[in-house]
Amino acid sequence: MATSRLAVRVQGTVQGVGFRPFVRNLAAGMGLSGHVGNDTGGVFIEVEGAPEELEAFLVRLRSEAPRLAVVERVEARTLEPLGQPGFDIVSSNGAGPRHALVTPDSATCEDCLSELFDPGDRRYRYPFINCTNCGPRFTIVRSVPYDRPNTTMAAFEMCEECRAEYEDPSDRRFHAQPTCCPQCGPVLALLSPAGEVLAGAEAALEAALRALREEKVVAIKGLGGYHLAVVASSERAASALRARKHREDKPFAVMVPDMVAGRSLCSLSKEEEALLSSPAHPIVLAPRRISAVVAPSVAPGNRFLGIMLPYTPLHHLLAYELGTPFVLTSGNRSEEPIAYRDEEALAQLEAIADVFLVHDRPVHMRTDDSVARVWHGRPMLLRRSRGYAPRPIALPTALKRPVLGCGAELKNTFCLAKGPRAFVSHHIGDLENYETLRSFREGVSHFGRLWDVEPEVLAYDLHPEYLSTKYAWERAEAEGLELVGVQHHHAHIASCLADNAELGPVIGVAFDGLGFGDDGTLWGGELLVADLAGYKRAGHLVPVPMPGGSGAIKNPWRMAASYLDLAFDGSPPPSLAVIRRNQAQWSSVSALSRSGPVSPLTSSMGRLFDALGAILAGRDSVNYEGQAAVELEQLAQLPGPSEDVPYKVTIEIDAEGSVLWRGAEIVRSAVEDLLAGTPGPVVAARFHNTVASALARGCVRVRELHGGLSSVALSGGVFQNILLSEAAVRALSEEGFRVLRHSQVPPNDGGISLGQVAVAAARLGA
Repeated sequence: MATSRLAVRVQGTVQGVGFRPFVRNLAAGMGLSGHVGNDTGGVFIEVEGAPEELEAFLVRLRSEAPRLAVVERVEARTLEPLGQPGFDIVSSNGAGPRHALVTPDSATCEDCLSELFDPGDRRYRYPFINCTNCGPRFTIVRSVPYDRPNTTMAAFEMCEECRAEYEDPSDRRFHAQPTCCPQCGPVLALLSPAGEVLAGAEAALEAALRALREEKVVAIKGLGGYHLAVVASSERAASALRARKHREDKPFAVMVPDMVAGRSLCSLSKEEEALLSSPAHPIVLAPRRISAVVAPSVAPGNRFLGIMLPYTPLHHLLAYELGTPFVLTSGNRSEEPIAYRDEEALAQLEAIADVFLVHDRPVHMRTDDSVARVWHGRPMLLRRSRGYAPRPIALPTALKRPVLGCGAELKNTFCLAKGPRAFVSHHIGDLENYETLRSFREGVSHFGRLWDVEPEVLAYDLHPEYLSTKYAWERAEAEGLELVGVQHHHAHIASCLADNAELGPVIGVAFDGLGFGDDGTLWGGELLVADLAGYKRAGHLVPVPMPGGSGAIKNPWRMAASYLDLAFDGSPPPSLAVIRRNQAQWSSVSALSRSGPVSPLTSSMGRLFDALGAILAGRDSVNYEGQAAVELEQLAQLPGPSEDVPYKVTIEIDAEGSVLWRGAEIVRSAVEDLLAGTPGPVVAARFHNTVASALARGCVRVRELHGGLSSVALSGGVFQNILLSEAAVRALSEEGFRVLRHSQVPPNDGGISLGQVAVAAARLGA
């Protein structure tokens, strides 16, 4: 019988997912001969057999690939048959350009869980159980190809039994690089804040559980760094954690033992349950049940909870033994990145944690938990990190030169891109201090090493004071690299286009807190006519003063003062609660808003939400970004009368042809409605619907003025607001628009770096 031989190259997420064992078993089962191995480009295969069998083999490579694999491309070319029997896994080849993808960390699979709780299994209650279908990946990888020597598991030599599994083609741990057991390690230890070893292995786990039951704060080393844990039902423990961490109001995430416990805390849709149990296991924001047994200090005044399921064997053991939800929040001091090195964690968290549950497997790259919501049945990422990074995003057009997008100041990510792929980083945090900047630099260097990328172009935000911008300028000068400045809101819309593999043009709606505008003012309520290469500002909120500049961001009542001053010609109704609460400073701040340089102008939609948050929700000062807007959204979702029709808003066209609407007009309507006796929740709902209606009507006018554009892209942190987003999509759809939304990256500044790369590529033909 005639035989053929093929050389096959498979690209995508095919390392660290059991792809080589899958190929070996598939080929052997089909009676084919040859070999398979990893290299810096992905997986290489040589396979020999009957032509029709080889054709079926190529089809099954895609259709039957392992659970965590993402097969992007399969290329095959003909070779001379060798006639050699058998099919083997050969040694990896670490030479050549690095194109192989790194798999995100994945939650513990059902097979490993069965072993974890099976008293007859040799890995019974072992906190680091994993296989080719689950476990650590990105957080332990030092280099590619993805082999044990290139991970932080390199120091752990496999025992005879683990080695036998690793070399057995029929075993689930065949070539599972992080495979381990109680005999070969890693192992747990319990430390005091001073670093003294208090217990080891099983005793360490039991001691940590006792500490939690005694309402103590326990620092726990996880996949991507340290968390801080307390029992979620204990007000004493939760308030102590909040006080020690200096975190006043921002909600804590809660880990629940299982979906039943999750349902007891939150009203979960089937889409939310699917997201919770996906391989990424993100934190999911869901409506909190009134009956939820959660201490008030866990999520003060918040009608939503961020819950997650256990995603490591250690978390499963803790959750099972406790039998109750527990807080699991990032292990860091306020405003600093999550601690991930053992010595740093002890130094940084010494004054916060009572004990430390640690292990001896190093974390190579710190990675926070991902955060998501569900709307319109689809996930919306609010923080893209563990479980998602560093999965690449396909660019609309391939790059000819590698580009680094440096991102924004808040919720920073960076994006390193070459060819058709953009690698958006894990969540870095707010670039406002040295520690976070160091984390940014370390991440950029690590991504560059993983994929042999030396950027030739640096894309950056136009704001001159952003640390990411200064990094770009300094590196470009030192290395002679090309710079591309990208306006903040254009980057938002470009990010949405790239997220949807679109080129534009579209009407881009960019609603956020602040971004440096072309005219020297602070933008944030923008309608742009945009494609990837450029944009025109086609409309915006009429700018208003920010009394005292950045002080107005932390004190939303100042934005209320500015808007009320404009809405009521300097004489707002004195009976308003926001005025009474801030009577001592009201006149001086109102005067400040008219004083020019110390009160910069802004068209920000986020600041308009702040103003209404102070007026309606009573949020005069914030302890975390967006708090006033979050509480305004939740106020609007309280049960109440359904007469939430929008207020009338005048759409204007200025001398330059820009579409304008006045936030002060909306504020006046809302205040008059409130003073007429309409309940606050109804006024808040009407405000949301008014913004959505004005947005849609503004887009209609832009369509009329700019050639009949039929697609609208929604981006910016304001669109994390589900109530507004749903109303906006509904209103735009009724006007005949096709609406583009984010799915792979967040609508907030976490997606800016992707947009910067897409813009740089389009402008430079990069």
